[in-house]
Amino acid sequence: MAKRRNFTPEFKAEVVFEALSGESSQAELCRKHNLSDVQLSKWKRQLLENAATLFEPIDKQTHASQQRIAQLKQLVSRLTLELDIQKKSQPC
Repeated sequence: MAKRRNFTPEFKAEVVFEALSGESSQAELCRKHNLSDVQLSKWKRQLLENAATLFEPIDKQTHASQQRIAQLKQLVSRLTLELDIQKKSQPC
């Protein structure tokens, strides 16, 4: 079985910027970096979909992150409680 490769965010950004610059075709970049066309397309889509968030004020980004953390904490609490209830209801 082939081992999955992990790419750094810096590498992904470099390859996507290279693709968007138009200096090389997507096919050339895929061959050069041994990537699939689908993978490079996915990275380009991710960059373009999330580009607007780079210009949001840090306060807004932090607030959104804090809200998400609060939601996840609530979920963990609920699931922990449900698990405790299930454990207590099972005979020893």
